[in-house]
Amino acid sequence: MLKRLNTTKFVCALIFSVLVVGCAAKKQQDNVDVNASLVAAEHPAKIYLVNATNSSLPEKRDRYLLLAAHAYINDGNFNAATNVLTSMQKPMVKVPSLLAEHIYLRARIVEKTNSSQAALDILQYPPHWQLPRWQMASYHQYKAKLYKHTQQPIDQVKQLSLLSNYLPKSETAAVNDVIWKLLQPLHEETVQSFMRDQSNPIFAGWLQLTYIAKRYAVEPTQLVRYLGEWQRNNPYHPGAVKLPANLEKALNAKPFRPQNIAVLLPLTGPRAAIAEPIRQGLLSSYLSDFDTNVSLNFYDTQQGVTAAYQQAVAKGAEFIIGPLLPNEVEELQKINDKQQSTVPQLYLNQTDTFTPQANLFYFSLSPAQEASDAAQKLYSDGVKLPLLLVSNDAIGKRMADSFKQTWLTLTSNDAEVYYYDAGDQMKVTVQQALGVTDSQARISRMRNLLGSSLESDFRSRQDTDAIYMISGSQDLALLKPFLDVNFSVFSEPVALYTTSRSRLENESAQSAQELNNLMISDVPWLMQSSSETQMVSALWSGWNNSQKRLYVMGFDALELVNRLAQMRAFPGYQFMGRSGALSVDPNGVIDRQLSWGQYTQGQLTPL
Repeated sequence: MLKRLNTTKFVCALIFSVLVVGCAAKKQQDNVDVNASLVAAEHPAKIYLVNATNSSLPEKRDRYLLLAAHAYINDGNFNAATNVLTSMQKPMVKVPSLLAEHIYLRARIVEKTNSSQAALDILQYPPHWQLPRWQMASYHQYKAKLYKHTQQPIDQVKQLSLLSNYLPKSETAAVNDVIWKLLQPLHEETVQSFMRDQSNPIFAGWLQLTYIAKRYAVEPTQLVRYLGEWQRNNPYHPGAVKLPANLEKALNAKPFRPQNIAVLLPLTGPRAAIAEPIRQGLLSSYLSDFDTNVSLNFYDTQQGVTAAYQQAVAKGAEFIIGPLLPNEVEELQKINDKQQSTVPQLYLNQTDTFTPQANLFYFSLSPAQEASDAAQKLYSDGVKLPLLLVSNDAIGKRMADSFKQTWLTLTSNDAEVYYYDAGDQMKVTVQQALGVTDSQARISRMRNLLGSSLESDFRSRQDTDAIYMISGSQDLALLKPFLDVNFSVFSEPVALYTTSRSRLENESAQSAQELNNLMISDVPWLMQSSSETQMVSALWSGWNNSQKRLYVMGFDALELVNRLAQMRAFPGYQFMGRSGALSVDPNGVIDRQLSWGQYTQGQLTPL
């Protein structure tokens, strides 16, 4: 009895300390018995506090206090909510639903005042708790949201799959669509490593379905076989009851199986040197998987791309690769826009505007696409405030615009960009970007006031957490040292990223040493030496890295032909090509995800 009396006094003191009492009329209005259900806080906090004061039942009192904290959180008054939760914690009735709500509300406060990861550290319910369905649904939904904010898609999917167990059937379809969408960008190896989770059959089933789709989407016979096995093993899984729409589409898509493949390239004239590595890549791909039933025929676009195209069609081409040059692509696009193309075609370039057609595809080593991929990489690395140092030229500006657009989509924030000109102006731009110029100006003013003997050191800005350099290889050789010397001794160096354009030709150990800690994107084929890269270097010793990238583009182009129809139907499928992880968007554009490496102790090591 004495213990209960002390507890009551303690809680009353708490309520008195946080409750601001208005006029008598207002007191009377607030003193109403309101619903104590924890599902939602529909009234102001002070109403719940009054009801807590008047409650003689400890459990009901705690419910009102939790609702008061909930209402404070809804109003953004996190200090008041924290006071309520902290003060009631010790005397709180040990009922699982109340304890769970207390944890849930604390996590919400920490998310707003600290971070999503800190909230996840708090949001843990013991597995033996028996809680209402709505409370478990809120728990898994909120954890999924926090995992989204911390960029942990696998854990987000796991929570969403658990959430679906507590929702009415009318609402599960939307959750299943989100799950399937989240799984599409993941690499096949990542999916495979998590799909044996026996503790969560729904989660494991989604991953198994994703793995089958990614591995066999371009092989319809195999896809049907393994899907049938999966459905028999998972008869009640949401994905078995209703296959995802794009997977159904991939099942029904008819693959291209051409026996007469035409290639449109400038084989003569001034542009032939650009096309030659692509031609060699196509031939290498053809010979590596030689099929006597398939012919590969080349047509020279130097005398006119329309004539070359018509000649290929007249000779029975069932699939066309090319052309390469932007003006040639535009010329054929106009023809295809007038007459819906019946011959499937993989252009080896891309224009800014085009009319999508079911049989037309676009494949290019797009610098803008590389910059967009870099934005995805920085975002997945947890970068919050990137700073871009960009060469003041057409390619640099196009890449910067692409990065900014992707970054804005991912974060709703603008990326900060500084354009530099070659020469002495580069150093000035670096100092302005890092805030060194302002720091030196402040030091100069202090010396004028206190005398030239004042000892001081400049400070660089500390708000940015990564620098992405869009530059040529010659610029990088100066840009990286400028960054190194302009980071203040008071600052931790930030993560440095750059593009394949910056890569040095024939890197020596010394030149690579100067790039230590720098991360760079490039085609996977060039990330590390292999027997194939050594063979190509021996056969075409005069080729630079740009020509080698065109070679693997040609190699991949031929390997894509039999896969394109299914890849377009199922955008989640990635073909691991030599030029990148390749997928096809709904408009027929080949998206490339590049590999990343980092210079460490004078060596470029794949990440």
